[in-house]
Order: sequence, then C-alpha cells, then structure tokens
Amino acid sequence: MLKRWIPAVLLLLGGCAPAAERGEAAADVAVQLLTAVQSRDGAAACATLAPETLAEVEESAGESCAAAILDEDLPSPGTVTGTDVYGQWAQVRLTDDTVFLAAFPGGWRVVAAGCTPRDQRPYDCAVQGG
Repeated sequence: MLKRWIPAVLLLLGGCAPAAERGEAAADVAVQLLTAVQSRDGAAACATLAPETLAEVEESAGESCAAAILDEDLPSPGTVTGTDVYGQWAQVRLTDDTVFLAAFPGGWRVVAAGCTPRDQRPYDCAVQGG
C-alpha cells in the first residue's frame, strides 16, 4: 500500500521546490532594493523596480528614479521573516518592511516597498506603482 503513495508524495515534494526557489528569488530582489538604497546606489535600487513603480517614483518626485528613490522612506534591509508566492505575485516580509513583487520575463521586480499593514485596510507603502 505504501509503495502506491511514494510516486504521489515525490511528485508533491518536487512541486514544492520551484515555489521555494521562486520565494527565495523574490526575497533576494527585495533585499537588493533595500541594500542599494542603504548604500546610496539609486541606479541599482531602480533596477529592481517594476516599470510602473519606477515611473511613479520619477513622476511623483519630478526627477530621475536614481535620485528620487534615495529620498523615499525605506528601512534598512532586515532579516527575511517570510515569503509567500501567489502565482506571478510575491510578498516578502522582513523585520521592518513588507515588499510586494511581480514576476516579469527578466525575473522578479518590486511593485511596492516600505509597506506597513493597517487594520482592515490595504498596506500603506512608501514606494508603489500607479
């Protein structure tokens, strides 16, 4: 009886690996953004942003993303405390931040960062796309 279940269990376990890897990749991008801002490397920070988020940062500040992103209220990179992947979307929780990402052909890109939860309402984010 147990032998019949082994292929199903292996299939399920194998299916978890890509989701875990995708979560790790999303977390890496979230940490890259916050590390770049902390290091005052605006160009590297902007390279992690989704196109609409990058455009919103530039539009709201009236200057290049590389300059504007450094003025945003983003925390220092903390420890990743959790990652959830929902299809093409990911949420990465860090000790002092929550970052939302979307999957693009070139990999994960940040759609919102500097996010804090609010009771019964959407997150309040320092950086987000339009």
